[in-house]
Amino acid sequence: MLKVSELYRKRAAVKNENFRNLLFTFANDIRVVLIMIVDRLGIMRMINHHPNEDFVRDVTFEAINLYAPLAHRLGLYTIKSELEDLSLKYSNRDIYTRIADKLNETKEQRNKYIDNFIAPVKKKLEEAGLKFDIKGRTKSIYSIWNKIQKQNTDLNGIFDLFAIRVIIDTPLEKEKSDCWLAYSIIVDLFTSNPARMKDWITVPKSNGYESLHTTVHGPDNRWVEVQIRTRRMDEVAEKGLAAHWKYKGVKSEKDLDDWAKNVRELLEMGTSDPMELMKSVKMDIYNKEVFAFTPKGDLYRLPGGASLLDFAFMVHSKLGCMCTGGRVDGKNQKLNYKIKSGDTIEILTSSNQIPKLDWLNFVVTSKARNKIKQAVNELNHKNAEYGKELLMRRFKNRKIDVDEATLMRVIKKFGTKTATDFFNDIHAEKIAINDVINTYLTIDEAKESPLANRAADEFELENKPQQLDVQSSDVLVIGEEDIKGINYKMSRCCNPFFGDDVVGFISSEGVIKIHRADCPNVKHLESRFPYRKIDVRWSGKGASNIATLKILGNDNIGIVTGITSIITKESRVVLRNISIDSYDGMFQGYLVVGYNDKDALNNIIKKINDTKGVKNVQCFK
Repeated sequence: MLKVSELYRKRAAVKNENFRNLLFTFANDIRVVLIMIVDRLGIMRMINHHPNEDFVRDVTFEAINLYAPLAHRLGLYTIKSELEDLSLKYSNRDIYTRIADKLNETKEQRNKYIDNFIAPVKKKLEEAGLKFDIKGRTKSIYSIWNKIQKQNTDLNGIFDLFAIRVIIDTPLEKEKSDCWLAYSIIVDLFTSNPARMKDWITVPKSNGYESLHTTVHGPDNRWVEVQIRTRRMDEVAEKGLAAHWKYKGVKSEKDLDDWAKNVRELLEMGTSDPMELMKSVKMDIYNKEVFAFTPKGDLYRLPGGASLLDFAFMVHSKLGCMCTGGRVDGKNQKLNYKIKSGDTIEILTSSNQIPKLDWLNFVVTSKARNKIKQAVNELNHKNAEYGKELLMRRFKNRKIDVDEATLMRVIKKFGTKTATDFFNDIHAEKIAINDVINTYLTIDEAKESPLANRAADEFELENKPQQLDVQSSDVLVIGEEDIKGINYKMSRCCNPFFGDDVVGFISSEGVIKIHRADCPNVKHLESRFPYRKIDVRWSGKGASNIATLKILGNDNIGIVTGITSIITKESRVVLRNISIDSYDGMFQGYLVVGYNDKDALNNIIKKINDTKGVKNVQCFK
């Protein structure tokens, strides 16, 4: 309790990160829940005319969305009703006052009707030898307001403003038989509505609630709800699950443990959004319940409207993820089949089944929803990793160095919300890798483009230190004259080598990038930026020898990068071309290198041979 108080001193409101910690504390100790619900009820009773409207609004919001549902889940119906009434009073005082005044006006008339209804019932029950109390109870203001909204009527159009409650004094072993005896006496006196019959004695609610409910046609053609229960059942209904502990032989601990487990799963698997958490808590708590059996006879409670897929997740999360359908009472049914009480369900699975987002359209339990979201997210991240690896490999094959900032601009240009979605679309082949690479090259060439409409002969080339990716003897003639000291780079996509037919393109930074004439990117650059093209040719001598290296090895991630890194670090050897094929966990690669120094070539071969995963290196000159 002290931990919770500390959280509230830090303002553990719904929109605050402490809210999640508060719910975790709830799930760890049931006593904290009981104390906090009562504490919140005390606060709600005291803030009727509190000067801070924001404080009242926050407290009221939490009361109706968190504390009232929790009280309902624990069977604290009296507290739940008062919290709901007070919440309506503070959030919509006009409606509350109007309903309360109307109830006061009709109180005398209502009490008279209740007395007339009770008289014959009381006489018959006494003749049957039952010891009992019988009384009328007006529905809560909040409940009446909900009925007005649902039925789209006014207060005069609601006939079941009250319920009659019969509380029988009887030993534990005679509870069911006496309750059914009272039920038969009442339905003999008045015509019952079979559709409104609810048997919570044979199968109690998950919060321990036990009672027989029936609606009968009373005097003056009015429908009257009658609730039949024993003294023990009534105490549980009024005081909740905790009242179970007074009675020997009734195991309430399992119900409490199941409730705590449900909240913990909700927090561990659910979204970090407090509002989503609150909706999930409220949805699972307020829904009416249905009961279904496994083929072995195990009974499971689920909220009303639950699907066959909800049942699968309730039995086991893995079963839900692999579920393809089921057999209900021997008949094949789809995933979205709505469960009816008494169904016997056999789940059908497939190892090839994967969770899908559209499952969220028909599941209703928080466990199913959270597990589906979790499984889909894990699958998306896994597919995104594969998609990214495919793209990076294609970039490497075309010798393109990837700049993260430029890649982020590409992702934005394709209109995906996140990088994960982008790479996932690549894996699903919704986005073509070649389109991505072409877009990347376009953005890379055009970034910071004050040069977009200028021809190549208008550029004044800056006199900067040479940044050569080849040997210094590979001097280039730029334009019509041999101009030295020009800032140029060898393009990574085609790795031009001395003697190749080459062409130059001026980048937006003023650097001339040299491509082989047969480079696959040249055609694209010529069509997009013809004004940047500049004639270049070799002058002097470059590496005079060429060798082809055939490499066999294990197809491990990063092995090709390691091999090319070894070559690029050797200043006396130049990588001219690379071709890689992989099959069944092995790869075979051909590397064309240029060299002047035989010792440098042998050194490279030795280093590649020593690389982890490489099985064999052969050299062809």
